[in-house]
Amino acid sequence: MGDMLVKLWELPPLEPALAAAASRGTTIRRAIAPEKPAVLDWMRAHFPAWEAEVDVAFARLPVACLIAVRGEALVGFACHDAIAPDFFGPTGVAESARGQGIGRTLALAAMHALEAQGYAYAIVGGVGPAVFYEKAFGAVAI
Repeated sequence: MGDMLVKLWELPPLEPALAAAASRGTTIRRAIAPEKPAVLDWMRAHFPAWEAEVDVAFARLPVACLIAVRGEALVGFACHDAIAPDFFGPTGVAESARGQGIGRTLALAAMHALEAQGYAYAIVGGVGPAVFYEKAFGAVAI
C-alpha cells in the first residue's frame, strides 16, 4: 500500500455529489463534537482498527471527520488531518451502504475541506483501492 497525491485545484465539484447522495436519502456533512461517542461506537462495530484516528479527527476544530447519515443511522465516514496535516483518511462505508457513491462523496467532501484550508495537494496515505482514487479525483501514486 503506497501513498497517492491529489491536485486539489482540479477536484470535481462537490455539490452534484452531495445532491446525488441526498436524492438517495443520505446526508454527507461534517460531524460535530457531541456526536463523538456515537461515531466512536459505530467505529468499534464496523472499523475498529481506525478508532484512534477518528478520535484524533474529533480533536481538531473544526472537526476533521465527515459522516454519511441515512435517517438516524451512520453509514460512513471520512477523515482528514488525522494522521498528519494534509493527509486524507481513514474512510469507510458500512457494507450495507456500499456501491451507492457514498464513499466517493465522503472522500470528495474531505478533499474539498483540505482545499478550503489552503492546501494545493492532499496525500492519501496507505492506499488500498488505488483505482478508486484515480477515478474519483485523478490521484497519482507517489
